[in-house]
Amino acid sequence: MRADSIDVYTGNANPELASKIARYLGRELGKAEVFAFANENIFVKILDNAREKDVFIVQPTSRPVSTSIMELLIMIDAFKRASAGRITAVIPYYGYGRSDKKDQPRVPITARLVADMLQLLAQTESSRWIFTKDNSKVSSTCLSMNSPRCTCSPTTSGRRGPKT
Repeated sequence: MRADSIDVYTGNANPELASKIARYLGRELGKAEVFAFANENIFVKILDNAREKDVFIVQPTSRPVSTSIMELLIMIDAFKRASAGRITAVIPYYGYGRSDKKDQPRVPITARLVADMLQLLAQTESSRWIFTKDNSKVSSTCLSMNSPRCTCSPTTSGRRGPKT
């Protein structure tokens, strides 16, 4: 894949990181409106032509976690409806990554739930996920997705946790 054949977009979780990635690839950050109405409903509008494009959405699920996750889900849906050729969600920080097993009775496995929502939304061969971890352990959530479209890789920056 050539760098000039991809477009990089972001929600509001860490636009600085997405800008650095786009700049590294020699690309401009794609244009999209992502904001919340007064009632906290999230609105996304893709301002570029995404038809048949290879789209990368850089969106860590950091604070506020629920908002970051919803922005990502809505952006994926917006790109599907804009006929993007392939959509890759780059998730540098997975907010529920530590909730990947049931350690007491009557508690959810939240990491699995969020992964299921991503998988349900992106049930096409043109959708992929890239999770990164700040250590060498591979997320059991990613492994349990049983999808060749899911990649987990350690980060090399040495940065730990979300941008605050």
